[in-house]
Amino acid sequence: MSEEKGCCCQKTKERSEKEYKDLIHRLNRIEGQIRGIKGMVEKDAYCTDILTQVAAVNAALNSFNKVLLSNHIKTCVTRDIKEGKEETVDELLQTLQKLMR
Repeated sequence: MSEEKGCCCQKTKERSEKEYKDLIHRLNRIEGQIRGIKGMVEKDAYCTDILTQVAAVNAALNSFNKVLLSNHIKTCVTRDIKEGKEETVDELLQTLQKLMR
C-alpha cells in the first residue's frame, strides 16, 4: 500500500510476489539486452544491427510500461478513487502525458 517515504519517491507500493517477479524478470531481460548493445558497440558491430537491438529494447520497455501502468490502474488508482482521492486521476493523467512524449 502507499505510504510516505523519505527517498526519491513520495509513495511506495507493496506488490504481490507474482507482480514483483514478473517486473523484475522483465527488467533483468532489458538489462541484459542493454549489456548486449554495449558489447556490440565495443566490438564495432554494424550500425543497423545495433539499431535493431535498440528497437527491441524500446519494445521491451514499452511492454514493461504497459504492464506496470495496467497494474497501477487496477490497484492504486482504483483504490484511491474508492477512497475519494480524486487527485490520483490528475496524477495518472500527468503520468500518461509523460509516457506519450
